[in-house]
Amino acid sequence: MLTDEATDDSRIDLPAVPAELSEDGVACWSEPLVIDTYLPGEPDTLPAFLEQRVYQGSSGRVYPLPFHERISQTKAPHEWQAIHLENEWLRVVVLPELGGRIHIGYDKVAGYDFFYRNNVIKPALVGLAGPWISGGVEFNWPQHHRPATFLPTDVEIEREADGSVTVWCSDHDPFSRMKGMHGIRLRPGSSLIEARVRLYNRTPETQTFLWWANVAAAVDDTYQSFFPVDVDFVADHAKRAIATFPAVDGSYYGVDYPARRTPDRPDGDRLDWYRNIPVPTSYMVTNTADDFFGGYDHGRGAGFVHWADRHLAPGKKQWTWGNEAFGQAWDANLTDSDGPYVELMAGAYTDNQPDFSFLAPGETKTFSQYWYPIRSIGPVQQATREVAVRLDVLAEEGLAEEGVAAAGAERTRMRLGVVVTSPQRGLTLRVVNAAGEELVRHSVDLDPGSPFLSTFSVPGAHPGGSVVLSVERDGRELLRTRTRESGDGAIPPVSAAEPAQPGEIETLEELFLTGLYLHQYRHATRLPEPYWREALRRDPFDVRSNTALAARMLWAGSFAEAELLLRNAIARLTARVPNPAEGEAHFLLGRALVLQGRETEAREIFEKAAWNAAWRTPARFALAQLAARAGDLRAAEENARAALRFDPEHLQAAALLASVLLDGGREPEAAELLERTLSFDALDQWTRVLAAQPHTTDAPTLLDVALEFRDAGSPRRALETLAEAAEAARSTALGQVQVAPLVHYHRASLLSAQGDERAAAEARAAARRADRRFTLASRLADVSVLREAAEADAHDELAAALLGNWYYDKRRYDDAERWWQRAVRTEHPCGATDPAPRAATLTMVHRNLAIAAYNVSGDADSARACYSAALELSPDDAKLWFESDQLDKRLGVSDADRLAALEPRLELVLERDDLSVAFAELLTGAGRASEALDLLASRRFQPWEGGEGQTLTAWENATVALAEASLADGALERAARWAESSIHTPAGLGEARHFLANAARLYLLRGDIAEAAGRAGDADEAWSMAAAFTGDFQSMSTRAFSDQTVYSIVAFTRLGRSTEAEALTAGLRRHVDELASQPAVIDYFATSLPTMLLFTDDPQAARDREVALLRDQLRALLHPTPRRAKTPAGTHTEKGTP
Repeated sequence: MLTDEATDDSRIDLPAVPAELSEDGVACWSEPLVIDTYLPGEPDTLPAFLEQRVYQGSSGRVYPLPFHERISQTKAPHEWQAIHLENEWLRVVVLPELGGRIHIGYDKVAGYDFFYRNNVIKPALVGLAGPWISGGVEFNWPQHHRPATFLPTDVEIEREADGSVTVWCSDHDPFSRMKGMHGIRLRPGSSLIEARVRLYNRTPETQTFLWWANVAAAVDDTYQSFFPVDVDFVADHAKRAIATFPAVDGSYYGVDYPARRTPDRPDGDRLDWYRNIPVPTSYMVTNTADDFFGGYDHGRGAGFVHWADRHLAPGKKQWTWGNEAFGQAWDANLTDSDGPYVELMAGAYTDNQPDFSFLAPGETKTFSQYWYPIRSIGPVQQATREVAVRLDVLAEEGLAEEGVAAAGAERTRMRLGVVVTSPQRGLTLRVVNAAGEELVRHSVDLDPGSPFLSTFSVPGAHPGGSVVLSVERDGRELLRTRTRESGDGAIPPVSAAEPAQPGEIETLEELFLTGLYLHQYRHATRLPEPYWREALRRDPFDVRSNTALAARMLWAGSFAEAELLLRNAIARLTARVPNPAEGEAHFLLGRALVLQGRETEAREIFEKAAWNAAWRTPARFALAQLAARAGDLRAAEENARAALRFDPEHLQAAALLASVLLDGGREPEAAELLERTLSFDALDQWTRVLAAQPHTTDAPTLLDVALEFRDAGSPRRALETLAEAAEAARSTALGQVQVAPLVHYHRASLLSAQGDERAAAEARAAARRADRRFTLASRLADVSVLREAAEADAHDELAAALLGNWYYDKRRYDDAERWWQRAVRTEHPCGATDPAPRAATLTMVHRNLAIAAYNVSGDADSARACYSAALELSPDDAKLWFESDQLDKRLGVSDADRLAALEPRLELVLERDDLSVAFAELLTGAGRASEALDLLASRRFQPWEGGEGQTLTAWENATVALAEASLADGALERAARWAESSIHTPAGLGEARHFLANAARLYLLRGDIAEAAGRAGDADEAWSMAAAFTGDFQSMSTRAFSDQTVYSIVAFTRLGRSTEAEALTAGLRRHVDELASQPAVIDYFATSLPTMLLFTDDPQAARDREVALLRDQLRALLHPTPRRAKTPAGTHTEKGTP
């Protein structure tokens, strides 16, 4: 809820521990925090079909979530639910309403926020669905960033007998509906924070996932991240590039790091210091034998360690926006005054982004991650959950005493630091040499507030790598480590390579594996199906590719095709033996039959699948569902118990069994079973509903529970839960899928199955009356009931539209168009009182048909007509006007006509950043640059990560146009001011120039203006700066040459450096020839494709335009223009005032 006005100086004030909890070893309580907050605006009501969006190295599709495109620019105090944890060492705050993140991790002894404390909630457009905030610890799953990062979780507090407390946060993933849960545990007397994680696949499909804890740490020039000392190499996203670590030997992210090492900055090539990294940069550990990493603030003498079992949690990563203007602009977008941060991220079942693992149907994966603060000892060299150490060999010293040979008096000076996470009495710290001889021993008592620090010298010379430190207690070794110099002989890993096209791959196995890899890693622009179909073209009965493709077809709702593929796979599997070693094909065939309503056949197939150990649990659970739906409670119980025997923590099998026991009047047995389930997962909502405990108020999760009841043969409980879901949907969180219409369609299906057609019709009518904004179907069950509704009522444009949306998301484009066309053809039903929802739905449908016409059919005329129809229905929809204008741009509509279409609708233009930028560019092109600049200066822009540069380019184009016009008119002071404005851009643009971006055009213009004013020295300086640019950064990637290169060539010419100008010209010409000779393809390793979010662009056409532009520039070099630029003939010029 919003409260009164925010203050300019935002600061989170933490409440005191309640008096009744002050004596607890761990105090834990729920108390809201009022935090100054910039709330997201309402998301767009049009579905975002981001089929080729690249996000964090994998697919950036967001369906069925709505997509946010704007954040409020005004902060106001907002009351957030907060769970507080405190013991004698730490204060921790969890915010369940923001994905269950840790917002504050505070070291009470050091007075230091070891996790970055953001004193405002200030989202920027960084998240998968838009809003994302910096600070604390974000728990990302099943992909990065967490799709539900700005959505609430259910929460439960667990108190243990030893005084430990865990705050559990749980939700169902908006995409696949898997259950993810993490619990933040604090123990009495311990400085250790534990994240206890449970991931459960509650779907019948094998899913892919990654899991990263995204820890933010406040940084400045004294902050150093540390990885284990055996880390010699790090990798970029998808392992497309490898760098040495910590010092980079070569280029990384386009930055020449060895060149950044200077006498004044001898460590300028090291990636472990935030201050050295000028551009947005990720790096992930490729290999280590250790379990820890962390960060250390040398200025504050404090930091933190992360520890996790590397066998389950190998991921160790640092990310930064970069310590230059580009990154600083993003820092300002994400906080008011708390400054820059780095992310020190820990991955489980993953070591890269993207690097996905599999989660089988009904499978649970559990693991823990740990963090604790450190003080005074510096970056850690070795750590466990109990202790962290650093041992420095400082110098070898000749300390010859009188009468003793110098060689015999060599000594080595060392410094030792030790931090513990709980009180430790009688610790023994031993340092031994390579021969095992003890050099020093300390016996100490330590606690988390008192690190051990000692500097000492020992006899003899002990170079790095020859000394071993051990920490022991009561004869048990807590830690053992050897000093080591990094980079001693390690073999560099091989960077990833783009897979070949299907026709170029020789073997069936490689075709299958390549497709599996693309599916597993959710690649954005390369689909797995062509690889599997090529394998089946060569061998129609190949088991692997038939099975993999069938699973994909089940996901897409193509049940009959899936059945055919699976029967082919089984025919090969059973050609010689009736009992194959692999059971997946049988299990999937059972699923295909169930989804086609053939449950009797499915039962036989599932029984065969259950012969296989890997599939017996999913098969037994499926058989239990079939039996329960058939009313055979005995068979349902037997199969559910069998599933639990194989997997005692199968949440759905336990809940189904409890449901069967309750139906059979066996309440005590059911209660015991439910209690057992809640003991290891207190937030399983189906179990909580069965146990009559307070449960979720999240409507999509309640819909999931209702469908569990339906599949367990309990329609009464399903209808009761659907009624709860319908009520909960009235309070759906902003950014969550609105399921109200879907809930009513499911009610209609259940009522119809019971023979109550009148009630079913009323439920369908309720679906059409319900809030349909942000409603998108995502479950196969949703599709089933929507088809029933469409068959029952020819007037139901909503059901038809939602079916079209679902089919389009699954790339079944013909089916999508068929349903959308049906929605368009539906007549307004008699008695309807509110035509607005129908008009909004038909607007969406026409717009969706336009996207399909352009992207799928290549029918530009149809796309244009569909947008016109959409705008006729919704003429005040700014998003539609933006999309329509972008289509016009691709169709070759003149800039003058585009401007004429938008100018009468200036209020709509100003509603959107992207439309404002497009309009500004059109104004500049029309000779109205001062108007463009007024528009750009009048608002605060909010860029989205991966789409930076568009607003900046519009600003540059407008200021350059004004500067050139003023120069041509001889107004040199005004020209100079405009030129400076092009270089030094205002903060309101929301972005700044990338460190590697080529600004030669701007500095060339500055020099030309200075030369015209008679300031030869200033001109030479500016031209020299223009000439010095090499390469460029455009469309989120580095490149050796660009359309800015020509300005460096001209600058060399201005300076009389003809040899360099000719060499650069020759290089540009070779580059153009190479571009022209190679077919254009989408970059397989692209991290962003900002021009392809809405419409699919032909990469070859874009390449041809680039080649034509560069060749035009090269031809222009043969006919140089006068030193003073002139305004093109016929162009209207406005002088303007910067």
